[in-house]
Amino acid sequence: MAARHFLTLQDLSPSELGLLLDHASKLRESWRRGETRDSLKNRVLAMIFEKSSTRTRVSFEAGMAQLGGSALFLSPRDTQLGRGEPIEDSARVISSMVDGVMIRTFAHDTVTTFAEASRVPVINALTDDFHPCQLLADMQTYREHRGNIQGATVTWVGDGNNMCNSYINAAIQFDFHLRVACPKGYEPDANLVAKAGDRVTVLTDPAEAARDSNLLVTDVWASMGQEEEQKVREAAFRDYQVNPELMKLAAPDALFMHCLPAHRGEEISADMLDHPGSVVWDEAENRLHAQKALLEFLMLGQLD
Repeated sequence: MAARHFLTLQDLSPSELGLLLDHASKLRESWRRGETRDSLKNRVLAMIFEKSSTRTRVSFEAGMAQLGGSALFLSPRDTQLGRGEPIEDSARVISSMVDGVMIRTFAHDTVTTFAEASRVPVINALTDDFHPCQLLADMQTYREHRGNIQGATVTWVGDGNNMCNSYINAAIQFDFHLRVACPKGYEPDANLVAKAGDRVTVLTDPAEAARDSNLLVTDVWASMGQEEEQKVREAAFRDYQVNPELMKLAAPDALFMHCLPAHRGEEISADMLDHPGSVVWDEAENRLHAQKALLEFLMLGQLD
């Protein structure tokens, strides 16, 4: 049977996503009770990083260890991926020796090309276009705090980047309405917006987007690889900060999320991570548990 991959949220059905998140919450509670689990004993995950990371490396490496398996960290210096050897050849070799591959890179084509040649599951741990693993953690966190997100209103404030694109995919898969507040010239992928239909509304006014929303989400103004645009982006996004004043426009029990790292004083006010509605630290921890559930699903084909 061909390997299942996780390159975007669309690679799993809505029902599979729901079961995966339920399982992730169970894994979180089991871990907190100090229970051990060896479901992935003797399994190996290759972790290919062309972009550096804190949360992604720690969560996948710790996750494999907690499930009884192991992980190999491979930096650009450690592989021939796209550097003298075709991606397809690297995929054939690496996937013949491990049980799964996680890739964090720039071009989304890298992960799709690798997956096409891989005999084992491939996980997109972030590309310039999508960040589906973060959305698993975000959706798990919302469920744990507020229940099913179906029918809710979610507000994205800031750049129409890979996180925003994945929130558009999430709006389709989890059936909620997404309002995207961004300055002109920084809109999300138009094809994704069109595909989402009436589930997504793109606005320029953060206040209008935040009104009566159930969840506010943001990200840094300049992502990795955009550092040279920092000053230009600071000017473009200066009115797109999530702060307590903006939260007051949302629903009384609205939550706030950020994928981290956060730049206090830029996309969020200095006090926002400690706001009563902030669930950022639970969200960060849930990267670990959502990905453990994903690893079991892809490597074992089951969620129990």
